[in-house]
Amino acid sequence: MVLKPMLEYLSPGGARSRLSVLIFHRVLPVSDPLFPDEMHARRFDGLCGWLAAWFNVLPLDAAVAGLKAGTLPARAACITFDDGYADNYHVALPILQRHGLNATFFIATGFLDGGCMWNDRIIESLRACQLPVLDLSCLGLGRHALDGVEDRRTAIAALIDQIKYRPGEQRFVVTEQIAQLAQVAPPRDLMMASHQVKALHQAGMQIGAHTVSHPILARLPDEQVRHEIQASKDFLEQLLAERVSLFAYPNGKPGDDYTPHSVELVRRLDFDAAVSTRWGASGVGDDLFQIRRFTPWDATRLRFGARMLANLRSAR
Repeated sequence: MVLKPMLEYLSPGGARSRLSVLIFHRVLPVSDPLFPDEMHARRFDGLCGWLAAWFNVLPLDAAVAGLKAGTLPARAACITFDDGYADNYHVALPILQRHGLNATFFIATGFLDGGCMWNDRIIESLRACQLPVLDLSCLGLGRHALDGVEDRRTAIAALIDQIKYRPGEQRFVVTEQIAQLAQVAPPRDLMMASHQVKALHQAGMQIGAHTVSHPILARLPDEQVRHEIQASKDFLEQLLAERVSLFAYPNGKPGDDYTPHSVELVRRLDFDAAVSTRWGASGVGDDLFQIRRFTPWDATRLRFGARMLANLRSAR
């Protein structure tokens, strides 16, 4: 097949190697009518088949060691998941195991065992709301028609955009108020339970830290940044009874979501590497505390392969 030699040319082994790291969040059991582009089991199964056929998929810690030493194999790739959704355990894990693949799961520890992230509280509130119009004027967030899927999708995007960069406590409070006004109880089963994180690890998957409450680190004072990072690491190390060496910056855009000082804190808090959401592939000599990642959403084999090639080209 012509794709594999092209991947090997752009991602050779050794000192000229390039590491492709993929980001996922959820893998739904079936396609979601509200968000049809969200990853689901059938698509993820196909994607894992392509990855297994075309790439040398490595555990992230092994890939970090290979980048550091200049010993990565050709066509090196890693799979990562952010946040800690329950479907990572119920849906993604069996598919990964079926294809013989390893992945790293970055856990926002404050949402385990019944928590709900602020953005999901918005999504699920507007999904389940039975009102024809959701009036959030009292919160300064306008009125939103909910006549159909498109209206709900538009309203969700608008609300997330308005709330995303507010302080963490304010995000929590306002999304609780949205749920109350929508007359919806937020779900308590979207995120993993602690024992499921432990089971992922026992199944051979890697676990990394992703802060406690998934804040925008660039907006926090230094001591709060330190607490968010250290407390998530401590919780996971106690849960797993071993050192946690990998970290993912929430949201992950350099400058917007984390700063050089955030990077320095992660270095000092006994991690070996950290991942961002800056697109591209990382090479030997790149900063191991700002490893690049991206998400290829393409649904067909040809488009997925082309996207992987384009990502590697952008890094050269």
